[in-house]
Amino acid sequence: QLQLVESGGGLVQSGGSLRLSCAAAGDTLDYYNVGWFRQRPGKEREGVICDSSTRGWTYSTDSVKGRFTVSRDSGRMTAHLEMNSLKPEDTGVYYCAALRGIIDVRTMCEMQRADYWGQGAQVTVSS
Repeated sequence: QLQLVESGGGLVQSGGSLRLSCAAAGDTLDYYNVGWFRQRPGKEREGVICDSSTRGWTYSTDSVKGRFTVSRDSGRMTAHLEMNSLKPEDTGVYYCAALRGIIDVRTMCEMQRADYWGQGAQVTVSS
């Protein structure tokens, strides 16, 4: 069974950058779509950016386009969320998630479909 452990959250000033990591245990991420979701204060959880297991397709919500990117390490055991030009409204708890199989990654993000979830990482952006 896949387990996901997140790291890298913290406090950063507006305009700064943070990198979140999502380490897999029990399986590799080779056959999984990986998504990043967040829950901002007073708001429902939302899909931020989702990356397909094949073909290199990535979907990101409009509010993070051009600022957030995803990557996976060469060993396919860790996924990363690189967040640049952070804004106070990006503050929230960020979760990585994995969904096995071939799926439209926009669906994964918008419907929050996942088989496994990380524990969450707090990201706080000060103004």
